Amino acid sequence: MLEKCEEILTNSRRVVLVLTGLLLSVVPLWAASEYKTLPEYISLRNKMHHAFNEGDSARFFVSVHQLERYLLQQNDLHAYYTQRCNEIVFELNRQNIFEAYMLSVKLSRELTERKLDKEMYMAINMMGHIYHYSGNNASAKRCFWEVIRQMEKEGYRESLPPIYMNLVNIIIDEDPGEALRLIDQAASVARETSPEREFDIETRRTLAYYRMGDMERFNKGYQDYKEGKAQGLSSVHGRALEVYHLAQQGLLDEAVKMANEALDDRYSTIADLYASAGRWQEAYEVQKKNMAETDSINSLLLSSSLQGIQAELKRYEKESTEARHYLYAVVAIAVLLLLLVVALVYIVKTRQRHLREMRKAYQRAIESDKMKTAFIQNVSHEVRTPLNVISGFAQVMANPDSDTTPEELRSMSDMMVHNTNRITLMLDEVLAIAAQESAAEEEAVALHCNEFLRGIVGKFHLGSQKSQQIQLSYETRLSDDQMVNIRINAVRLIIFQLLDNAVKNTSSGTITLKASISDSQLLLAVEDTGIGVPTKEAEHIFERFVKLDPFKEGLGIGLSSSRIMAQRLGGNVYLDQSYAGPGARFVFAMPI
Repeated sequence: MLEKCEEILTNSRRVVLVLTGLLLSVVPLWAASEYKTLPEYISLRNKMHHAFNEGDSARFFVSVHQLERYLLQQNDLHAYYTQRCNEIVFELNRQNIFEAYMLSVKLSRELTERKLDKEMYMAINMMGHIYHYSGNNASAKRCFWEVIRQMEKEGYRESLPPIYMNLVNIIIDEDPGEALRLIDQAASVARETSPEREFDIETRRTLAYYRMGDMERFNKGYQDYKEGKAQGLSSVHGRALEVYHLAQQGLLDEAVKMANEALDDRYSTIADLYASAGRWQEAYEVQKKNMAETDSINSLLLSSSLQGIQAELKRYEKESTEARHYLYAVVAIAVLLLLLVVALVYIVKTRQRHLREMRKAYQRAIESDKMKTAFIQNVSHEVRTPLNVISGFAQVMANPDSDTTPEELRSMSDMMVHNTNRITLMLDEVLAIAAQESAAEEEAVALHCNEFLRGIVGKFHLGSQKSQQIQLSYETRLSDDQMVNIRINAVRLIIFQLLDNAVKNTSSGTITLKASISDSQLLLAVEDTGIGVPTKEAEHIFERFVKLDPFKEGLGIGLSSSRIMAQRLGGNVYLDQSYAGPGARFVFAMPI
């Protein structure tokens, strides 16, 4: 277990080292001072850089403090506080979030006391990274926006692109459109002040296109990246771009392998790849592993922070015995530490909730797959039967040796036409479901209700056989000048489906569409003299693929799709159980 934790910390450290490059680049680039060319300065700077990159805390703090003293002697406060920021980043690299937080608070207090308002953005930027590292993205965004405001005020435009990209990394999942707007701003500033950053920004934009599902612009961006790379340009996002390009080309296994070898956030990336490919089981397993390792990291961070809290409390308790006024400082620090603990606990709870949501999503995916299978099986069965009839009669009619009479041929022809119409009606049902989304989103139009409904009844086709046995009519309690706002295609689809259901369950008699208004609702009722519906089946028939008589024609999706569309319009479709019969009465209620 200890070896596993060490491995997790190592992986996490690599993630923060990427962050380090951003932090170091955030600091404005001042004109080189004379001392920066001296051997003494170069030696101190190189010693600090080597210790930083190797993660050697003993060497780093000695060398960085030596460099800081030298910079104070040169009266370069900007460079001095830049090194103070590097101390905070180094602590974040070592997972010492508590120590990083305390150093950031100290930096902010010192800048305030010295009234160095022009450099205050450094402390705010450090707090933004600490909040982001702790999972408090809302506070991180507030910090980074404040950094941008101060940098623009003080004229540090050349250092704005990395801050914009920090915001992009936070909001890309929740608001891709806003993320692209920020990328545009970063690219615009980079072209003006620091063109060397533009290639990396455009590479990040291409990744955003992939997350948004815009494959056309993603492929164009990838080609631009390859051309830039061929010219010697590089980007920290290049490896991720290669991974997603492989996935987009359908080479999922190669993409997963590359992500495992090259990316620091490999688990979340691999889970996204599997989910995009519909391989939910593998996505769930990878996400579960990602959550387990993240929880282990959070537990280590929590443990480290609690140890730091305990040490601070002991120190202040000891000092409080020497002077009473230190007691108030202890209380203030304890409150801050408590907030930090709450933030860390919140991270753990959030990760657990995400895991539960992933499990629910996986179950929904399984249910969706089952529904798809049932739909295919149902359509296959319903289509195969009339096709067999058509094929059989066609073979008989095509046989030159057949001795069938003209009456038998006419009967066969009628049956072939009837079964062809069955297939057409089933396809119409499927197309009606596909048209639901666009029909429900169309604009409502004011029109004469009776004229519109009479037109629907007039255009509805009963079929050659049932037109002789069933009388279709329209009755209304509305005046002919009654105007109603109606989404034409959506309402027509619903009524057609209700009339079609009535025809399927009525062998002879009448089918009537009745219109009335009650309680600010337009009530459209379809009454038939068919077989009716048992009371216990009143809701069951609105489920998909449900047919009370399995030998009846149709897919069993007409009633369910009509209710779904009616609910999208703010209304409902239901069976009127108070109807005395004979037959059944279905009501479409729509607000007006």
